[in-house]
Amino acid sequence: MMLYVWFVIAGAFAGVSAGLFGVGGGMIIVPALVWIFTAYHFPPEVVTHLAIGTSLATIVVTSISSLTAHNKHCGVRWEVWRKMALGLVIGSLVGAGIADMIDGKVLQAIIGIGALLVAIKMLFFSNKEQLGKPLPSAGVQFGAGTGIGMASSIFGIGGGSLTVPFLNWAGLPMKQSVGTSAACGLPIALAGAAGFAWFGQDVVNLPEGTIGFVHITGFICISVVSFAMAKVGAKLAHVLPALILKRAFGVLLLFAGGQLLLSGIGVI
Repeated sequence: MMLYVWFVIAGAFAGVSAGLFGVGGGMIIVPALVWIFTAYHFPPEVVTHLAIGTSLATIVVTSISSLTAHNKHCGVRWEVWRKMALGLVIGSLVGAGIADMIDGKVLQAIIGIGALLVAIKMLFFSNKEQLGKPLPSAGVQFGAGTGIGMASSIFGIGGGSLTVPFLNWAGLPMKQSVGTSAACGLPIALAGAAGFAWFGQDVVNLPEGTIGFVHITGFICISVVSFAMAKVGAKLAHVLPALILKRAFGVLLLFAGGQLLLSGIGVI
């Protein structure tokens, strides 16, 4: 029963963080699930893959909520999304296949490095709008989608930390970059979760209640709670200073990423 309680806590924390900081909850959910699964003595060799697959499954739900909200305010550039979507799907499936071939501890260290890079970006760099630029070619958008999808699937995230800077660079205003990024999270999460479910189906030492590398109860608990709590976080985001929020999230990722990296390389 306590396992479900921890899923609910993780979902609440991820939802509030996503609403507060304007990024998907994957960077919170993956470390949280690694810790939860490890604490409950899941087989070490499947912990990281199970955390990533479950995280991607939860992002399907949160991305639908997010893109719907942004679309109501005309924040999604669907013509850009269409040019990136196929690349996002292909990249996510390839990323799931690559992650399947990587040892769990090594994958944990890679995710830790990714979290640290995002933390450094949030603490020390800001996205600068480059308005008035012509959009890059369809091939460039497809290629960017493929790369973003691959990295996002490996890290178990919705890709916002990668998609928003690309769309800013491509000339979209910040609000449209964020909204279009939210829409891009859906094909990433769908394809990535499907890939992890598929590649994990023949793994013999998975715990009960999983479909491949997706923990069904974890997916349900985290999705429901994060969906509700994201609205709370969004309301708080309009009250609290943006710079303080950004730095707080960066510090949080420094701790999470550092722990994952050190655990992955066997220091702790």
